[in-house]
Amino acid sequence: MSLDIRRARPGEAGLVLSFVRELAEYEKLLHEVEATEAGIDAALFGDNPRLFCDIAEWDGAPAGFAVWFVNFSTFSGRSGIYLEDLFVRPALRGKGIGKALLAHLAKECVANGWSRLQWSVLDWNTPSIEFYKSLGAELMDEWTTCRVGGPALTALAQGTR
Repeated sequence: MSLDIRRARPGEAGLVLSFVRELAEYEKLLHEVEATEAGIDAALFGDNPRLFCDIAEWDGAPAGFAVWFVNFSTFSGRSGIYLEDLFVRPALRGKGIGKALLAHLAKECVANGWSRLQWSVLDWNTPSIEFYKSLGAELMDEWTTCRVGGPALTALAQGTR
């Protein structure tokens, strides 16, 4: 059995979208997926991409992915990675694939002199929370994620909110 992690390649936006859909289904959020293959392709492979994706392959077959982007901490004064999505197909969990993806991203941070790797996890996702804790992740319960989207985003942009 072998595990390889590599950067997503042009022409693989469909694979990335399939992982996004599988993750959304697991999180009971499939109804929120608006992404398209063309949109993912443009984000990952267009001019000056700001989104990155690493694919984990188990015995040569796609097993999971990590989608991430570079962020910046004003407190540390350095960049870091924000992990948007991490997913390993259920049949392949327990083989170290998720840990390998996170270690791969940690190496990216260290190699670039970046200060942190961070992400969010749904509060009901106990298996993932326990997994992340086992890797030394600090759960930052004192922080609440905020989001403005849809009509509220439009209203805020127009100054009507």
